[in-house]
Amino acid sequence: MAYLVFEEFKELSNRDIDESNFNKLLPKASAVIDNVTSHFYQRVNIEKDNIWRVNKFKQALCTQIEYFHVLGATTFEEINNAPQTFQAGRTSVSNASRYNPSGANESKPLISEDVYIYLEGTGLLFSGVMSW
Repeated sequence: MAYLVFEEFKELSNRDIDESNFNKLLPKASAVIDNVTSHFYQRVNIEKDNIWRVNKFKQALCTQIEYFHVLGATTFEEINNAPQTFQAGRTSVSNASRYNPSGANESKPLISEDVYIYLEGTGLLFSGVMSW
């Protein structure tokens, strides 16, 4: 069962993403959010959980879909495949890092940093041991 339907996405998102792209991005975005939340809604019925937490979860999912859409990629390798430098004739372009003195690029994460804005304070980021 999908966590989100396109109509909900349109209500929660400010991005203009069509239904076809939404359907392509939803499975991977859901997998990423499941991973961050330790698969909470694989064990807990989302329809019976606290509505506030469910809404925050769905907003985080929307943010992840938007992130993939903006980057045009859904895998770590695709997101980080930009070349460090390239040359065209005598012109050389370098994508130096702002943070690394050696100039090596830092990697972009697979998960949008904005996801944490929605998930903090919900308990979904808890990473301790639980017995079910």
